[in-house]
Amino acid sequence: MIQDPASILVVDDDREMRQLLQDILESENYRVVLASDGQEALARMESEKFPVVVTDLRMKGMNGFDLLGHVAQKHSESNLIMMTAFGTVESAVEAMKHGAFHYLTKPVKADELLVTVHKALKDALLREEVQQLRQQVSREFAFDQILGKSKPMREIFDLIRRVADSQTNILITGESGTGKELVAKALHFNSQRKSKPFVPVNCAAIPELLLESELFGHVRGAFTDAKSDKYGLFEEAHDGTLFLDEVSELPMMLQAKLLRAVQEREIRRVGATKSTSVNVRLIAATNVMLAEEVKAKRFREDLYYRLNVIEIRLPPLRDRKEDIPLLAHGLLKKSLTAQQKHIEGISDSALARLIDYQWPGNVRELENIVERAATLTQGSSISLEDLPINLQAIQGDGQFIEDAVEQILPLGQVEKSYIRRVLEKLGGNKYQTAHVLGIDRKTLYRKLSEMEES
Repeated sequence: MIQDPASILVVDDDREMRQLLQDILESENYRVVLASDGQEALARMESEKFPVVVTDLRMKGMNGFDLLGHVAQKHSESNLIMMTAFGTVESAVEAMKHGAFHYLTKPVKADELLVTVHKALKDALLREEVQQLRQQVSREFAFDQILGKSKPMREIFDLIRRVADSQTNILITGESGTGKELVAKALHFNSQRKSKPFVPVNCAAIPELLLESELFGHVRGAFTDAKSDKYGLFEEAHDGTLFLDEVSELPMMLQAKLLRAVQEREIRRVGATKSTSVNVRLIAATNVMLAEEVKAKRFREDLYYRLNVIEIRLPPLRDRKEDIPLLAHGLLKKSLTAQQKHIEGISDSALARLIDYQWPGNVRELENIVERAATLTQGSSISLEDLPINLQAIQGDGQFIEDAVEQILPLGQVEKSYIRRVLEKLGGNKYQTAHVLGIDRKTLYRKLSEMEES
């Protein structure tokens, strides 16, 4: 962030003019750095950032135009204000077309200089904040921020790496709550389109009569309430990514229009007579089997194959329970940051119940339960009593032994099941599993190998 006092670089080959500008700016507590020509200015900008540069247009050696070119290319975070004599105002206006923030005519008036510098400084600050927010969003949705170390998730991370920067359409499938939008954002923010819009739309949440206008826009007079032209989401996502969640909910009529948009890379607003070209990377998601919807004639086969060029299938949480400890602690940290609370962690008994639970709502349900527990707990860590009643009632290992006795299972079968459960609860950590079981790692590896062969 730009700190007070802000540093202003003043460039002029006239010593008296440099001194005058310095006096005016320092009267408002700006920190002023002087340069007698363009080369000296560039040298200073290599070692220090200046949100605002005030430069003369006509100077010996490198003139203001040349300096502007270097600033625009290498120091785009700086706003350049051009000073010029009255007779060369046209040149200053031309400079603005090439990236200068504003221009001042000589002799420079103190009030005008201060107002212009203030505006340039405010603009630079806003652009810096936007850039930092973009970087923050990029970090938040980087694929390595999707928590998981199980084999299925490692395979998904690898696939995201390989396809993020392609232009290929992607279909993300999986049960509700598995994190499909998070994966879509990871694909976008790890691609060359990351500085462009990411536009999500839930196709099931918009009434059918409005959905066409939302996606493709409309022109004035297209229908009763169309009082002005309206951009659709395709146009909003131009050069970026359009994420169609619950794409199976699209009506058949809109499926035909979507197919044309995908094939021709152009859309037509409702009521328009001409088409508009769009450059959009399309990512679709669904929690149903689209192939079955195609067989049932509820989804167009040609559109299905256009969308399903690459499929990313997200596993349900019950199929990657070794990720639950990592997810639970990560979600707890996120919740505590939002609530500004301090909790040391999750007790072993509470974590065991989280692992035993089947998670019909997947990661979204886990996030809700962790947030609930973090809000309600009065202790230094989340305990079993902080979990919902239905999780507290789950029978853990005690029930497992009772069931084994009831069924009179062979010892070898009970041992295999017990090793699997302990390994699962410890997140796949074989060193800790061997320690808990009271055996060395070679013995554990041998038993696991025998289990795989049996």
